Amino acid sequence: MRVLLIGATGMIGRRIADEARRRGHEVTGVTRSGNEGTAKAEAGDTEAIAALAEGHDAAVLSVPPPRDGSETTGPLLAITRGVLDGLRRAGVRRLIVVGGAGSLEAAPGVRLVDTPGFPAMYKNEALAAAEQLGVVRAEAGDLDWTYISPAAVIEPGDRTGAFRLGGDRLLADADGNSAISAEDYAIALVDELEKDDAVRRRITVAY
Repeated sequence: MRVLLIGATGMIGRRIADEARRRGHEVTGVTRSGNEGTAKAEAGDTEAIAALAEGHDAAVLSVPPPRDGSETTGPLLAITRGVLDGLRRAGVRRLIVVGGAGSLEAAPGVRLVDTPGFPAMYKNEALAAAEQLGVVRAEAGDLDWTYISPAAVIEPGDRTGAFRLGGDRLLADADGNSAISAEDYAIALVDELEKDDAVRRRITVAY
């Protein structure tokens, strides 16, 4: 499979690239800088994404909300819409979005981002990612998309291959901890690329 990976050098993106290549897939990495052997492009540049996506079987969008300014939602949604339009122009239907956990339900009708204990420093990013999910659900119906939310905590760790998949509810263990390693998240994402089990819906992965 030929995979266009937008955001290939981030903490999650580079692990997705490693996992996909481990399984024999061809990965075209895309970054703003063009470093580390990636193609240089702005993710929101429709024409650039269309040109890079040509001939690929699928795309992965692994770009978090920007952290270098007070405005996070607008730039992330512009990137998302640019990628959606670019894939349409290139005729690439399959898209997986690396999403956020804040929009997951911590209790019926209550998003994690809206719970009292949610860290204030991450709230704007979480709200932006929640808006991104809304855009994908509302505007990407002509594409075969999947939005994959991690657990509440995702960080580098072990590649175990042992995890659980869920839907819109936050997954936590018996002690209330919700976590996943970036390595195991990458396994779940590439599994979905290969199996297409969750087309046009959001899933989550956690221990």
